Amino acid sequence: MSNTVHTTCPYCGVGCGVVINQDNDGQITVAGDKSHPANFGRLCSKGSALAETIDLKGRLLYPELKGEQTDWETALTAVAEGLADIINNHGPDAVAFYVSGQLLTEDYYVANKLMKGFIGSANIDTNSRLCMSSAVAGHKRAFGMDTVANCYEDLEIADLIVLTGSNAAWCHPVLYQRIKAAAEDRDNLKVIVIDPRRTASCDGAFLHLPIRPGTDVVLFNGLLNYLVSGHHHDPDYIASHTEHFDQALNAAQRNAPDVETVAAICDLPVEDVSIFYQTFATTQKTVSLFSQGVNQSSSGTDKVNSIINCHLATGRIGKEGCGAFSITGQPNAMGGREVGGLASMLAAHMDFSVLEVDRVQRFWESPQIADKPGLKAVDLFHAINTGKVKAVWIMATNPVVSMPEADRVKQALKQCDLVIVSDCIKNTDTTDCADILLPATGWGEKSGTVSNSERRISRVRSFMPAPGEARHDWWIISEVAKRMGFEKPFNYASEADIFREHAALSGFENLGERDFDISGLKDLNNQEYDKLMPRQWPVIGNPDNSTKRLLSNGKFFTATGKAQFLPLKYNPPRNSCSKEFPLVLNTGRVRDHWHTLTRTGKAPTLSRHIVEPCASVHPDTAKQFDLHENDLVDVSSKNGSITVRLRISLDQRPGEIFVPMHWNAQFASRARVDSLIFAATDPVSGQPEFKVTPVNIKRHDYRWYGFLMSREILNNPGTEYWVKAIENDFWRYEMADEVVQDNWRTWLDEISGSKLRDRVEYIDQATGVYRSAWFRDGRLHGCLFITPAYDRLPSRDWLLTQFAVEEFDALSRIRLLGGRPADPDADTGPVVCSCFNIGKNTIINAIKDQELETVDSIGACLKAGTNCGSCKPELKALLSESVQTETATICSQ
Repeated sequence: MSNTVHTTCPYCGVGCGVVINQDNDGQITVAGDKSHPANFGRLCSKGSALAETIDLKGRLLYPELKGEQTDWETALTAVAEGLADIINNHGPDAVAFYVSGQLLTEDYYVANKLMKGFIGSANIDTNSRLCMSSAVAGHKRAFGMDTVANCYEDLEIADLIVLTGSNAAWCHPVLYQRIKAAAEDRDNLKVIVIDPRRTASCDGAFLHLPIRPGTDVVLFNGLLNYLVSGHHHDPDYIASHTEHFDQALNAAQRNAPDVETVAAICDLPVEDVSIFYQTFATTQKTVSLFSQGVNQSSSGTDKVNSIINCHLATGRIGKEGCGAFSITGQPNAMGGREVGGLASMLAAHMDFSVLEVDRVQRFWESPQIADKPGLKAVDLFHAINTGKVKAVWIMATNPVVSMPEADRVKQALKQCDLVIVSDCIKNTDTTDCADILLPATGWGEKSGTVSNSERRISRVRSFMPAPGEARHDWWIISEVAKRMGFEKPFNYASEADIFREHAALSGFENLGERDFDISGLKDLNNQEYDKLMPRQWPVIGNPDNSTKRLLSNGKFFTATGKAQFLPLKYNPPRNSCSKEFPLVLNTGRVRDHWHTLTRTGKAPTLSRHIVEPCASVHPDTAKQFDLHENDLVDVSSKNGSITVRLRISLDQRPGEIFVPMHWNAQFASRARVDSLIFAATDPVSGQPEFKVTPVNIKRHDYRWYGFLMSREILNNPGTEYWVKAIENDFWRYEMADEVVQDNWRTWLDEISGSKLRDRVEYIDQATGVYRSAWFRDGRLHGCLFITPAYDRLPSRDWLLTQFAVEEFDALSRIRLLGGRPADPDADTGPVVCSCFNIGKNTIINAIKDQELETVDSIGACLKAGTNCGSCKPELKALLSESVQTETATICSQ
């Protein structure tokens, strides 16, 4: 007999339904929810591995004050009194909250209410500022509200999907697989990808435009001009439902007068730009799906509006299979927007007009309320650094890793008078700066709601008790509020109480002038709330109502009821390359990791695809800087330097570098890439530029390179370069250093914390090679391989499997030092399919031995690619390599 719980995935904005089954022994299995309309049972590699992330290792389980464990009463009183003292002495704007799209809507609502409605400052901002605030600003400029009109179904019935600034195959894989499935069913569905990199999302695309970073406005201004000059626009829709069309067209004609000019500025072939324009112009059912590559820019809001302009010009808004569709990065970025979690919003999609400030204050019955926007994320941390903000409460996020100029953020927190951090993880780069740590519940323990990218509200349900003394974020915030004198307004008995208030506020004095309205849910009782099924807002009247699309009536939320065209000028990225920093750095996600590794870093399944932080460059760039595959390189900007592994790829544009944003000081010695990023922000949205940073690159030669695998964790091996990754019951480390040890055995004992016994060793002092393996109870307990040249190290993949061997005889122990099996087929190779842990060598051998010719045949043989599908582009590449190898072999005979 098992206990089954339906909940929602805590990763990206797709908002997939998850089914948890827990047996009598407490063992938990995770599956996709076939009844959930976001994913219909499919999960990506991250969602599939959720059960690997819910153990208590590394959890923050008790409140801490100045590094010492304490009780909740002491901790809550310290927070309340600390905030109150600063407010009394310096005013409400001297305190700030920095919150997260990882919070549930109920948590978000209470935090926003306390800050804006009772402390009286709008200095609450969210890490969603870093991912989708440009979309919010663009929507508000064009539509009058932050209105996402689309639903996922539009992607399946569209005839053209323009995927711009989004590697959805890796970042939103379940949604991408829905697109792929639709394309396979309908030959007339075309996908065009606009991205400086050739990513996995280009697999099977009709066209890829490797645009020069930052030139999106030119490309879409050129499209607007093309649509009008070729009479592909909709004059009736423009006249009836929009304003300022002529101004927008005139601006487009000035900076994108023809295809040739656009192609030159965007560094694209004229023919490809023409194909894109013609395809867009002649395809009525078109969805432009955009994400961080558009938003994370110092001109992100203009980029968003340049896309919306083209859809308004053709009347492709609010209709089936049409629209400019922003897909969010975090699971509850949309929920944060609904409750007003951004410093530039009030609550329930209301702003800081006199009328709306008064309305919210009356609803909350608050003694004082913020009447103007607060500090956005970058400005907020700058204000902490200068002492203007003297207290900050950080919830469920890790800004010392994720913010631009991350070293300055760390410096700001270290010198701040009061830093409070609520988190479920004890050791992060940010908790290291905290005066007070508050243990929050994590996924699996939390209960509430989230809203996904298509405005669909889903329940997050708990299936485990809160460990230690962890508490829900809404409870923590409410208890602090009570101790600050706000007892009655924060006297919530459950998350259902908060949701009902949130729903009631959305409909309060809302006569259709605000898009966000879920007042149909305000009277749900606790049982109805617990059983709430996924639905899209607005939900008005009947609680079973759900709304697929908005804006289909041609009415918008502006003063005139008409959508606004924006006249847009191309503004190049603020930071330009120079002789000292000649390359362009782009940052983003990898396939199997999430944000700053605090969750996915605990999952062995997710740590095998890309083990080390890396810098990907084009072969021409590698040649220019005398770099080779697997070199360790220093990537530097004016802000600092990181050291990462080099990858050479034709998928990169020459002169550009891509570095993942996930690694932090807990998992790598020098890989916090956001420490290099400049805090250049969009003037409208305040969103930072993460895609264009001038940098340099240089090989970093060390005197030795090595790797260590150990069942005991080493928090810091003490080497200049190190990276760690978790395996099933051991850790693996990649290392390099300038200092060569006189005695490797002694050094190994020191970093292990004990004298190792029962070991075998190989030492060649002449060549600087050292190899060692040690055992306990007959099982491999660890191994260390050292060499002065990285390419002389053996593959790690077979050695990883040896930790599962129960007993080693004398010959097997010696063979371990060789680093490779007697049978070459025993080495499965690096993981390609994380869902089923299938290695590259296994796939290559199956292709050869079974004469496999398609990705589907690989799936039928090995299961690879049959779950989330994220590895399908790599499977296709292996098939292509196999054909090329076979052809070369035949030709050489």
